[in-house]
Amino acid sequence: MKNTTLKAMLFSLTLFGSVAITAQSKKISLNSPDGKTSTDITVGKTIQYSIIQDGQKVLSPSTLSMTLSDGTIWGSNSIVKSVKTDEVNTVIDAPFYKSKKVTDHYKKAVLTFKGDWSLEFRVYDDGVAYRFISKKKGKFNVVNEVAEYKFTDDATATVPYVYSVGDQEHQLSQSFENTYTTLPISQLDKERLIFLPLSVATPAKKRITITESDLRDYPGMYFKAGNNKNTLTAFFAPLRDQIKEHSGYNNLQVIVNKRHDYIAKVASERSFPWRAAIVTANDVDLANTTMTFKLAAENVIGDTKWIKPGKVAWDWWNNWNLEGVDFKAGINNETYKYYIDFASKNGIEYIILDEGWAVNKVYDLMQVVPEINVEELIAYGKERNVGIILWAGYYAFDKDMEKVCKHYSEMGVKGFKIDFMNGDDQEMVSFNERAAKMCAKYKLLTDLHGTYKPAGLQRTYPNILNFEGVHGLEQMKWQPITTDQVTYDVTIPFIRMISGPVDYTQGAMNNAVKALNTITNVVETQYYPNFSKPMSQGTRCHQLAEYVIFLSPLNMLCDTPTNYEKNPVTTAFIAAIPTVWDESKTISGSMGEYIVTARRSGNDWYIGGLNNWDAREITLDVQEITGKSGTVTVFKDGINADMNGVDFAKVTENSADKLTIRMAPGGGFVVKI
Repeated sequence: MKNTTLKAMLFSLTLFGSVAITAQSKKISLNSPDGKTSTDITVGKTIQYSIIQDGQKVLSPSTLSMTLSDGTIWGSNSIVKSVKTDEVNTVIDAPFYKSKKVTDHYKKAVLTFKGDWSLEFRVYDDGVAYRFISKKKGKFNVVNEVAEYKFTDDATATVPYVYSVGDQEHQLSQSFENTYTTLPISQLDKERLIFLPLSVATPAKKRITITESDLRDYPGMYFKAGNNKNTLTAFFAPLRDQIKEHSGYNNLQVIVNKRHDYIAKVASERSFPWRAAIVTANDVDLANTTMTFKLAAENVIGDTKWIKPGKVAWDWWNNWNLEGVDFKAGINNETYKYYIDFASKNGIEYIILDEGWAVNKVYDLMQVVPEINVEELIAYGKERNVGIILWAGYYAFDKDMEKVCKHYSEMGVKGFKIDFMNGDDQEMVSFNERAAKMCAKYKLLTDLHGTYKPAGLQRTYPNILNFEGVHGLEQMKWQPITTDQVTYDVTIPFIRMISGPVDYTQGAMNNAVKALNTITNVVETQYYPNFSKPMSQGTRCHQLAEYVIFLSPLNMLCDTPTNYEKNPVTTAFIAAIPTVWDESKTISGSMGEYIVTARRSGNDWYIGGLNNWDAREITLDVQEITGKSGTVTVFKDGINADMNGVDFAKVTENSADKLTIRMAPGGGFVVKI
């Protein structure tokens, strides 16, 4: 290396890190703004990086590389041309995130290598992220990317396996919905793919939560547990080559028959997705992280004033079940007018026409069933200040995307819920962005259902208000009684939700708990799967608290209007709660046990608590949490909620500095100040 290059590298790292250079390797160290988190990057025969927090190594040297179609390996015997560092401290506008303003403060290093490529590292107070950047001219394919996470010992991982089992293709065709498995890494199933986010508790009493951000035109990242007991290694779906149409559910999906021997096509200079390791000493800090949002590309659609978040009266979960009406309930205009009337009466912004409004088993969203008149429903809703959102299978939507968006936007439809993507190879990831871009062009909201976790696209295209990629309440229509949804509910705020909003679809009025059978003296679950008249696990207040705990700018009311009409106190609360927030902070909690989160909208604070199956007592310092006093309204588990999940109490006090609230097993609470 020439002396001039060495001097430049040393100068550029004077403020933010250090570099040691020998004939064999180069070491770059980069610290976080608070100095507590750092990464050591070593460039030699391979490129590795490690993570240190509070003086403890939490990630051992882990290898990264990218293999191109011409045989080039970025990360093998790489030659550093320059290293540039910087510190960034700015504020991001986030109109539909958990806080309207997000501080983005980090230190970064950009390592430029011979061969027209770079690595960018960012170190935040709560983690480390890196990405590849290509300046390579011309087209090429990415054959594989190595992203390794090597822990200091056999750490314990909490992971979501793909729900599907079997061969690789079967595992890749899935909707990213499963509960969590917690095991030492050495005991994880080596034959089963793991999707993101996942979380690892290290022997150093730190937690590393792994995900990705700015995922665009590139496959999403899975993980596999290998033969090394303390290592997780990334896996990427190869690009699809041949598909079979008219497959899967109601012939609305596609099946991949053949894949290429590479994972991505690259057509121009670009950056690749961020690989993020969030490092926290406690679960509260993890729930409060904003790292993945900050790593995403900024808003590309411009003005967001036309985007109206809100709540949705949803039809599919409750199976269009209405009572006391003089028409046959189902997929018809009479039923949807009833939903519109219900929404209008309660100030609910939208209804959705889920699957069934368009002719089934065909890829054509211009064919509407004779029982539905979309124009008539739009007009009826407009008179009552209720917008219409349409469900769409992804392949039908993709057949003629612009025609569909233009047609229904001009008709007055407010958005689309797009479903059945069921994969995250490059084609599916690209579809999500194309759909978001087209919907933005025609001022349409977007709810990406049947897809992978958020990975930054919601910042880039703020018209995407929701992502599924969650084991939501719809699962209670068919999951066996052994499914523990309550424990899942107090896990996802610490794992899945760090990536962004969830289309969880809460709001059940039939609430099943685990109750003592006084004859056998055995605690029995009241829950059982019921497709046409489903229920939730946990108490009524568990459901109410999910409207505070779960981030969902487009939030569903999953139950039937007639069930809500029978429960006016509950319904009034759900209908009035905001779906976007000026400020949010998790106050206390422990993954898999409980969580307490406070959110502010204007002058109103809401504090929500969710519990697992252990009874728990929570004391809240309202003044400390909110900085204010005022009228306090509390929804809490009733005295008999452990036997009858629908039992709750509503209490209003003129003012209260401290509140002590008991949560029943599977319980919850909401406080409004």
